[in-house]
Amino acid sequence: MDTNPTQSNTPVEAKPAPLAGTAPAQQIAQAEGKNPQSARSGFGGFSRGGARGAASGDRPRRGPAREPRAKPEFDQKIISIRRVTRVAAGGRRFTFSVAIAAGNRKGWVGVGTGKAGDTAIAIDKAMRSAKKHMIKLALTKDMSVPYDVDAKYCSARVSIRPNRSKGLVAGSSVRNVLELAGVKNVTAKLFSGTKDHLNNARAAIKALSEFDPKNAHKRLVRPARAAHVAKA
Repeated sequence: MDTNPTQSNTPVEAKPAPLAGTAPAQQIAQAEGKNPQSARSGFGGFSRGGARGAASGDRPRRGPAREPRAKPEFDQKIISIRRVTRVAAGGRRFTFSVAIAAGNRKGWVGVGTGKAGDTAIAIDKAMRSAKKHMIKLALTKDMSVPYDVDAKYCSARVSIRPNRSKGLVAGSSVRNVLELAGVKNVTAKLFSGTKDHLNNARAAIKALSEFDPKNAHKRLVRPARAAHVAKA
């Protein structure tokens, strides 16, 4: 009879053999009699991503809150942008030429140009030039022009006439200038074959400068009104 005290007659519970192809954490959980699915998640059955997402949802945002952007004083539209090439001793040098129309849609409008090696710098220069050459328009109560006006700049010719509740009827860069000036119920017509957007915009500015209060002493009497005054 074997009297070794280290041996016991109590039956030993057989543990199931780990399945082949399972992860070590699942094998340990299976050996301990636990649910392998909970061992896979690591958080009592919940996935780590879900626990991390729930914790991050309660966490406050880092850094100060962003303040809303202030609305710019003048709206702007790019009329034209060109890449200009200059031949120098070291080779060709490329720059960008930008033309911009700017206005506050309340009677102020201007056109400016800028040139630089970077488009962002060229746009900033053009915007400063447009602000420098702004004009103030004396419009009617319905934001229209008081009378017909024609203007010519280089090879561009434009005619601007008021219409009754037909809205803004114009094209090319002349429409951009009129929109930024806030002009409504106006019909603009280009009588030149040029497609230069900058010249067309400058022709529109020249026509609208007729309604600038600073140029009141330079205004000319229209032929139709002159004939009416002569008859009176």
